[in-house]
Amino acid sequence: MDLTGKFLIAMPGMGDPRFEHSVIAVCAHSDEGAMGLIINKPLPTPAFSDLLESLDIERPGADIRFDQPILFGGPVETGRGFVLHSPDWTTGEGQMEVTDRLRMTGTRDILEDIAMGRGPNQALMALGYAGWGPGQLEEEILDNGWLTADSDADLALDAEHETKWVRALEGMGIDPRTLSAAAGHA
Repeated sequence: MDLTGKFLIAMPGMGDPRFEHSVIAVCAHSDEGAMGLIINKPLPTPAFSDLLESLDIERPGADIRFDQPILFGGPVETGRGFVLHSPDWTTGEGQMEVTDRLRMTGTRDILEDIAMGRGPNQALMALGYAGWGPGQLEEEILDNGWLTADSDADLALDAEHETKWVRALEGMGIDPRTLSAAAGHA
C-alpha cells in the first residue's frame, strides 16, 4: 500500500508528544520507508521573514501572506527546511510531486522566489520532517497510532493550523470526541 499523498492523522494516545494531534502530509512512501511533513504544528520562532533574513535573502517583493509561522515538520533534520506548496510553481530540481495539487520543494530557489513575490500561490514552510524506516509506518498504523485519509490540499495549505486535526477527522466523518486511545484487533 502506497501512502504517498495521503494524510496521517494521529490517534489519541499516540504516545509520542511530538506527534500528538498531528496531521502529516505523506510526501513519499515506498518499501524503503516514508517521509512526510507535519502540517499543523507552528513553531514559536522563527517567523518566515526572520528565516529569509538569516539566509540573506532579500524580500523586496515578498508577499505578506507568507509571513506566517514556520511549522515543525517533524523530528528528523530539524535544521533543514521544506516548502509544501501548490503546483503553480515549478523548478527543475528538488521538487517532489505529492499529489496533483501538492508539491514539496527543499531547495533555496523557492524561498528566493517567494521573497521576490513570484513563488507559489499557496505554501507553508516546515523545518524538519517525519521519517520512518522500512515497515515502521505500517507497524504504527497497525498499532492504532495513525488513521490514514485522502489528503486535502486546501486543508494542508491553509493557515488555520490549530484546527487542522479536528477538521481532518471531520473530513473522514469522525467526531474526535468518539476516538479512543485503546487499540482493538479482531
